[in-house]
Amino acid sequence: MTTAFALDASTARAEALAWLGEVFVRSLIEDPKREAWLTLVAAAGVPPVALLVAPEEPLGPAARRVEEFGTRRAAGEPLSRIVGTREFWGLKLEISPEVLDPRPETETIVEASLRLLEDRGEEPLRVLDLGVGSGALLCALLAEFPHARGIGVDISAGAADVARRNVEACGLLGRAEIRIGDWTEGLEGPFDLIVSNPPYVSRDDLSTLPREVSSFDPRLALDGGIDGLEAYRRILPEARRLLFAGASLLVEVDANQAADVLALANRCGFADAATVKDLAGRDRVVAARAPA
Repeated sequence: MTTAFALDASTARAEALAWLGEVFVRSLIEDPKREAWLTLVAAAGVPPVALLVAPEEPLGPAARRVEEFGTRRAAGEPLSRIVGTREFWGLKLEISPEVLDPRPETETIVEASLRLLEDRGEEPLRVLDLGVGSGALLCALLAEFPHARGIGVDISAGAADVARRNVEACGLLGRAEIRIGDWTEGLEGPFDLIVSNPPYVSRDDLSTLPREVSSFDPRLALDGGIDGLEAYRRILPEARRLLFAGASLLVEVDANQAADVLALANRCGFADAATVKDLAGRDRVVAARAPA
């Protein structure tokens, strides 16, 4: 079987699946069989069960789309970027080249927020998302807290546009404001919760990232400066000023940075600074509380 893409309307689904799998193997795509399955389902626009019950069904007019998706995925582009959407916390969100592709581990911030505010679900909370990107965290939190209102800030106008569209698509337009800004500049508190998934990859490590990240996520959302801590030095001192007494800040971190961010939180006068682990058991979030 050749590995060049040459699909046409008469190509059977099973043949296309085998073709995609072989090309993905040669392209060193991790778990090529699973990726072939997901790519075919997305490109052909059919439910997964259709590949099981009717594998000999021809692709028809979807052939060109399957070919395009396969070519792009073989080049390392994540499927979420090819289709332009990502599911996060049960929400279907638009993504674009201007925003970070939200990963499942970032949901750790949402989970930790729910624990911290479990008795305040009916209150009119104020939430701030610094570096809002696609709006994933802000949308998830406002969906969980139906009486909360939130502000999302991003320095990228393109990211702010995506966040606004996601806020509207999630039915949250009346409770969320998206601003273009440089972290906390121009913001007035107090807030009940501040969250952030800032850029935290050290500059020297950018070239070592997987190609799905380095080639397709915006550098602005990755580059954390020389040591990866530049954004935290901007966020933490101002966050304490913007929080109600006793309110919390949650920031995503790399596990190797957790100790440094904890130390910074303590120097900024936060109380009860601690790490929160993700489902893989890695330190993923630093949570800190403004002193009462």
